[in-house]
Amino acid sequence: MNRILFGVNAMSQSMPYVPGATTIGVVYHDGVILASERRVSYGYFVMSKTAKKVFKITDTVGAAFAGLVSDMQILSREAAAYANIFTYERERPIGVKAAAKMVGSLLFQNRMIPYITQTIIGGVDEDGPSLYVLDLLGSVMQDKYATVGSGTEVAIGVLEDEYKQDMSFDEAKELVGKAFKAALARDAGSGNGVDLLIVSMSGTKEETMKFD
Repeated sequence: MNRILFGVNAMSQSMPYVPGATTIGVVYHDGVILASERRVSYGYFVMSKTAKKVFKITDTVGAAFAGLVSDMQILSREAAAYANIFTYERERPIGVKAAAKMVGSLLFQNRMIPYITQTIIGGVDEDGPSLYVLDLLGSVMQDKYATVGSGTEVAIGVLEDEYKQDMSFDEAKELVGKAFKAALARDAGSGNGVDLLIVSMSGTKEETMKFD
């Protein structure tokens, strides 16, 4: 499967004010790392250096985005609300695949006036850790690693070269760091540190990475 979804640069030919980003998801032995940098840039102007692009949907499912921050915030809140409804009605937590399909449906329902986001959904459930990548029209594709945003072309080369099955957490985190370091060095739309959401069998936690 081609893990490079169309980047923000491609979308920006018709929508010139879509901000750049680098967002990465990686499956490791017993969990998933979702990560995105913090910069929001419009053209040559950096609007913010502290934007959050990684969100917890449930205690076992998270989402990472590239695109318009406003759309990320609304979509993540809407996804969390529907996940809560699912849990209430079914009396069990929503699985990762079901959460990805739910977000895909939300995106498809709004396809005429779409959310300008590329989305990575990841988490753990009874089937173990899994990762899904979605375009702005709601296509849902499963993979072991994925990257979206304007830094994709650089980051995917590092992931493609060094990813291994059943990586440990430390190995996966190091790989994510390498991919971001490469992307941030070449993509002017990405930068100012990286937020990580780690979802594993032992729980969910957030960390940050800083680069010189």
